[in-house]
Amino acid sequence: MPRRKALKPSRTRGRGHKKGRGAGLRGGRGNAGCHKTKRIMYERVGRVWGAHGFKRPQSVVHANTSINLNTIEEMCDKWIADGVATKKGKVISLNLQSMGYDKLLSTGSTKQSYKL
Repeated sequence: MPRRKALKPSRTRGRGHKKGRGAGLRGGRGNAGCHKTKRIMYERVGRVWGAHGFKRPQSVVHANTSINLNTIEEMCDKWIADGVATKKGKVISLNLQSMGYDKLLSTGSTKQSYKL
């Protein structure tokens, strides 16, 4: 028989008498005293109480539009045909900012020379 069920018919349910009354015996009601008396519960549950970290202001946060080197390699001929990029000898000139890109990523390899 489970302990809880066994204690059900008893008068004090295993708590004794005067000292077993109220919430003082169990360290307060609910989450009271979590940072002190109920340290073991706090450690098992993890970081739950209190503020964590901060939120950056939306005026500062902006999304970068990035492009990879292998994408430049693939799109190069199309951009030259459209007039966005120019080819002088073996060097291809591109202005990524005017095309709307903020960041250049280094994924991939290039077979041609670029001036970005």
